[in-house]
Amino acid sequence: MSASNDPIADLISGRFPDARGRFGPFGGRYVPETLIPALERLEQGVREHLHTSAFQQELALELSSWAGRPTALTFAGRLSALWGADIWLKREDLAHTGAHKINNAMGQALLARRLGAKRIVAETGAGQHGVASAAACARLGLPCTVYMGAVDMERQAPNVYRMRLMGATVVPVTSGDRTLRSAIDEAMRDWVSDPLETYYLLGSALGPHPYPYLVRELQSVIGREARAQILERRGTLPDAVIACVGGGSNSIGAFHPFVADRAVELIGIEAGGRGMGLGDNSATLSCGRPGVLHGTYSMLLQDENGQIQETHSVSAGLDYPGVGPEHALLAATGRSRYETASDAEALAAVRALCECEGILPALESAHALAGARRWAASHAGRTVLVCLSGRGDKDMPTLQQTLLAPPHGT
Repeated sequence: MSASNDPIADLISGRFPDARGRFGPFGGRYVPETLIPALERLEQGVREHLHTSAFQQELALELSSWAGRPTALTFAGRLSALWGADIWLKREDLAHTGAHKINNAMGQALLARRLGAKRIVAETGAGQHGVASAAACARLGLPCTVYMGAVDMERQAPNVYRMRLMGATVVPVTSGDRTLRSAIDEAMRDWVSDPLETYYLLGSALGPHPYPYLVRELQSVIGREARAQILERRGTLPDAVIACVGGGSNSIGAFHPFVADRAVELIGIEAGGRGMGLGDNSATLSCGRPGVLHGTYSMLLQDENGQIQETHSVSAGLDYPGVGPEHALLAATGRSRYETASDAEALAAVRALCECEGILPALESAHALAGARRWAASHAGRTVLVCLSGRGDKDMPTLQQTLLAPPHGT
């Protein structure tokens, strides 16, 4: 099936990714030769199993009886009154393990078992994908090793303990920037050493084909549920859907079922960090240039010589110098718009949601809330659906040092 002259129509019709795993110019498969057979087996497994009724029924049962789906859609009445627009929250923070990551982890773990994998390796930044992978592997009886940057292990210590309680081996990564990028590097090295019996459970909608497609399909349950729920509650679609964007899994899951609804704005919020200088943020689509990282061609934060740069964000899960290729296409075509929220704006959004609604959001999700606040300021009385991708329990060490720190000098 060939691509048309309308990339959005191609996304809607299922032409993207194409046979080469590309979303327009983005995507593809850039990996060592030793991994090609493993990726081809995975691609075949995705074709053979992912959309069969047997697989979908098993996945749906696990997600409903174990992971707590469907997650709630909550109208944030007091926050809406404060900000001036109707704010609806898709509550992925209520899913088992505390974030949207469980949708993908359980789906890939079930697929890995069908493909005969003997062990699972995963990477994690904020720890939520690591916890979800550990939980799914415990549920299915699969050994699990999680690679996590040493910096992230310090700022996300509660999730490290949770992974270990669930039987996973957590390996600290002390090379490179010691955050998510380095964790992915180490997980891929592990996979290269044993591509036959090891399955790499990648946590975001990036990496070599077929991972961006696979993760999107597993996370699209967010948008499908939210679309049906808001139609039932309001009778109409929202004016905008907003989600945070790091690698891009929660946002592509929220966006994809709305892509055909062209009257609905799709807005991704990246980590603006301390500012727009290279190294001060993790705003790949706002500040990046095309290149190859972790097996895919997409937008990256790199210098003029093509060297990947260290990033910064108060949220560990957004602290990554790349983004999934489907987001790169959505940005290039204008179907989605990508903005930034600073550390300070995200922290202010945490406080606002806590005080107005009694909900503690993850710092990642707080970036989406900050974007919703900005949107609401110029769209009074209109409706925005925010993907609340996770809860903030894991972020308490960071929040204690920022929002809850005593005034200077006391």
